[in-house]
Amino acid sequence: MLEYHAKNDALQGKIILVTGAGDGIGKAAAVTYAQHGATVILLGKTVSKLEAVYDEIEAAGGPKPAIVPLDMKGATEQNYLDMADTIEQQFGKLDGLLHNAGLLGVLGPFEHIDMGAFNDVMQVNVTAQAMMTKALLPVLKRAPNASIVFTSSGVGRQGRAYWGAYAISKFATEGMMQVIAHECDGSSLRVNSINPGATRTGMRANAYPAENPQTLATPLAIMPTYLYLMSDDSLKDNGQAFNAQ
Repeated sequence: MLEYHAKNDALQGKIILVTGAGDGIGKAAAVTYAQHGATVILLGKTVSKLEAVYDEIEAAGGPKPAIVPLDMKGATEQNYLDMADTIEQQFGKLDGLLHNAGLLGVLGPFEHIDMGAFNDVMQVNVTAQAMMTKALLPVLKRAPNASIVFTSSGVGRQGRAYWGAYAISKFATEGMMQVIAHECDGSSLRVNSINPGATRTGMRANAYPAENPQTLATPLAIMPTYLYLMSDDSLKDNGQAFNAQ
């Protein structure tokens, strides 16, 4: 999948929701999906960033996107149910959901974990994604073929010292992906995860402040796997853990 090349119209007619779409990997995914014909729903907490991505997509001639301003740390289940209703009324279906938004939290020894920060990480990375997915499943099932993609991490597949809440949340992400994939096996909905790997993002810079970002892959460079999993070329892939590098 690392060398995957999609046709220019690979996502024509598809409606795809991207969380954390204001910058980094989420922005790259939204722009890439729009370039291949998708109408992208941009979800994030900073409206100015979403508007900038919206303008970039429109300027490039992509389908007119939609914006959903939402802070996943404070959103309730009703917020997600209302969002699902709006998407169904406006578009009639949802072909793709990329769970990209995430919270790093504070890295450090387990015995020093601040439980408030721990709960924030679990809220954004696990609980919010569960509520959102639950609310959107009926709309996703309206599509001829739909794809849910969760964002994992190397520390969500092999635990690592000092990564505490973030690593635990990503193990939970992998488990959630597997549960939903198993329930959807044989249906029109497929569910997989992506480990983006070391990528030039703000979150990576916070985790590794001494690292030279120029040595890392850009978000755009890792898009082949993201594009593959939203295209119909991945119809037979379900319950799989992919690596973008």
